[in-house]
Order: sequence, then C-alpha cells, then structure tokens
Amino acid sequence: MAGREERWAIIDESEHTLTVINPQQFEVGQCCVITRRHVATLLDLSRDECQAILVSAKRVAQALVKTYRPLGILTFQNNGVFSGQETPHFHFHVVPRQEGSDWGIGPPQLATFDGAGRQKGRAHDPGGDAQRRERVQATARQLTETASLIRSNLPE
Repeated sequence: MAGREERWAIIDESEHTLTVINPQQFEVGQCCVITRRHVATLLDLSRDECQAILVSAKRVAQALVKTYRPLGILTFQNNGVFSGQETPHFHFHVVPRQEGSDWGIGPPQLATFDGAGRQKGRAHDPGGDAQRRERVQATARQLTETASLIRSNLPE
C-alpha cells in the first residue's frame, strides 16, 4: 500500500513499520502507523511489532506537535469490522486535533470536553458525514506536501 500509490506518502519507516499520511485528512496532518507484515488486528501483532508501533507513533506525534501546534494528539486503532475497522490491515491513527473540529469519530468525551473546541453536549450528527468525507479528500500533491512538512519535523 505505502509507496505504491502517491496518496500514501511515506513519512517515516522502521524495521517493522511505515508511517504514512492518511489520504482522508479529517484533521490536517492525520497519519497512520502501519505494519510491514500483513496482519489484520492488534491481536495478530508480535511483541516487537507492538513496541515498534508505539515508538513510531511517538515520533510522528512529536513531529505533528512541532508542525501544527495542536490542542492535543488523538491516537486510536480499530480491531474488526464491528469496531469501525475499514481496512483489514493493522493501522494506528495519530491525529493532531485542532479547535473547532467537526470530526465526529473518536472517543465520546471529545463531544463534551471544553478544550476540544466543540459545543458542550452536542452529540455527533452522522447526517453530515458524507459532506465531511468529500471535504477531506486531498490531492496526491497536497498529501505529498503535507507528508514532507511532517517528515521535516521528525525528531533526530
């Protein structure tokens, strides 16, 4: 997947992982850490892969903080279709969160957390999801430029 299509621009890599820009930019700079070995879920990972995933996630989170100065970093991973996993290959999301986000996916406390920039008590309305998905489609050029900017801020 990564490197075979322009829209999956590689930001960082290690023996067990690739960190790529997410083609759907629900938040600008949203990345995924994926395993090199094909496994579907967390339950299929080796101990070394588990370690490498968090090390890679921390590296890209540090770069995202330096690049975007977000209010926070959301990390998550879905296991299986009924948890919301759309791609049957392990991937760990690292997402810089900005004030005023209308991204409805994520822990429910984000809907009421004052610092998240959302209106208190406002539940996620899935009615606007189609428009959000349309809006978050970035061009291959935009994704490559975003990945390059994040890559330039990776810690040594």
